[in-house]
Amino acid sequence: MNTTLIISCIASLALGGLVFWFLTRNSLIKDIASKKEESDRMLTIAKNKVSRISKEGEKKARQFKESQIKRVKQEVEQIKKDSSDREQDLIERESNIKKIQTELTKSEARLEVKEKTCEELEQKYRTKEQELNEILEDAKLKIETIAMLTREEAVDQLVSTVEEDAKIIAARRIKEIENNLNQDAERKSKNIIALAIQKYAASYTSERTSSVVALPSDDMKGRIIGREGRNIRTIELKTGVDIIIDDTPGIVTVSSHNPLRREIAGRAIKKLLDDGRVHPGRIEEIVDEIESKLDEELQKLGQDAILELGLSNMHPDLVKLVGRMKYRTSYSQNILDHSLEVAQLCGVLAGEVGLNPKLAKRAGLLHDIGKAVDHDMEGSHDDIGAELVKKFKEPVEVIEAVELSHSDSPSSMYCLLVQAADAISASRPGARKESYESYVKRVKELEDIASSFNGVDKVFAIQAGREVRVMVESDKINDDEAIVLSHEIAKKIEEEVSYPGEVRITVVREVRTSALAS
Repeated sequence: MNTTLIISCIASLALGGLVFWFLTRNSLIKDIASKKEESDRMLTIAKNKVSRISKEGEKKARQFKESQIKRVKQEVEQIKKDSSDREQDLIERESNIKKIQTELTKSEARLEVKEKTCEELEQKYRTKEQELNEILEDAKLKIETIAMLTREEAVDQLVSTVEEDAKIIAARRIKEIENNLNQDAERKSKNIIALAIQKYAASYTSERTSSVVALPSDDMKGRIIGREGRNIRTIELKTGVDIIIDDTPGIVTVSSHNPLRREIAGRAIKKLLDDGRVHPGRIEEIVDEIESKLDEELQKLGQDAILELGLSNMHPDLVKLVGRMKYRTSYSQNILDHSLEVAQLCGVLAGEVGLNPKLAKRAGLLHDIGKAVDHDMEGSHDDIGAELVKKFKEPVEVIEAVELSHSDSPSSMYCLLVQAADAISASRPGARKESYESYVKRVKELEDIASSFNGVDKVFAIQAGREVRVMVESDKINDDEAIVLSHEIAKKIEEEVSYPGEVRITVVREVRTSALAS
């Protein structure tokens, strides 16, 4: 029973396995067929791509080959052309060289001929020169016999004649040069002024840009310097000056182009030494205090000047600038004192010619107002002053007088008054630190130098020695010689006389004729 069951089970399993194998085989056969079809299809696509790429490659290769062949042909043709051009150029150069060689040969032949000719001419010249020397010596002997003069006397007479002619020619040439120089006088004058400033700058700077503060003892120098120099640095930073402490006993030098800054620094140092407390905090307090007091002083100085002249209605800031002129000098002359003097003169002159005396005084007082701030602003003091009076709404006459106070073409009578008063104040003896004796001596020297020349009749030194008028005798000095004379006098004055500024030499020649009628 059991055996039959087992056999039956084995048979069932065998039959199931056969059925499974048969089904699996059919499925595998179908997959293999499907894969084969897919591979055939892909192979066909690949073959097509290979064929297309191969055709495109062959086409590009043909095109590249053709382009390369074309380029190579062009290069070969260009090389042939260049070779032909170079060959032609070489042929032309060889031809030119042959021509040059031919010309050189001809030139050498011509040169040899010329050398021979020159030698012959030189020999003839020597012979002629010897003959001419003999003729000249014979002529000199005859001239000496006829003229009753020796050679030396004849030479002196000839030199004298040539000198007279040369003076006349030189005078004409000088006049021509002066006329030509008028065209660029401004440019040359600026160069001359710049050169003069450079030469005078060192001495002027040391005299006009520094002041000295006396110390009770040299121990005070250490206190002014302070620990590690902090005190002196504070003073310099606060006042804008340079403090110079050297081995000179008993003094400290304050250096600055601004006179107000020097004044503030000098006062501050003196007060610090009197106070005894010298440290940065105290320095700042004292400098601020002095600046405040100095502003009040400037305002009062300006008000006093205006009251002295009887003026009014002037802007307070302009009044302070008037007071500030107290700390400005020009040619050693205090500008405020000079301006007050010019204002008084303008008032007197205006009364004489029928103009407004107060307006003239106003113009005279303010004519140099630009010098009060020319250390702080760029430009000439005339331009700066004109801008200031315009800013503070001064009258038109005053503005013109300030702007044109040193111009050669004044635009109004008030300008003329200011110029005249300015010249009187500046040129009077003693105005600019010159003693009366030295002034008289210098004027006499100028007149004596001019009188020492031949043909001079009278000499007058005018305008405090700024101009020398020379009257000449018309029958001894002509117009051309008068020009030479003026330059000779100027040169001699430059060599022998020391004077400030310039001296103008004016030579006057006049011809007077008279006749009698009977």
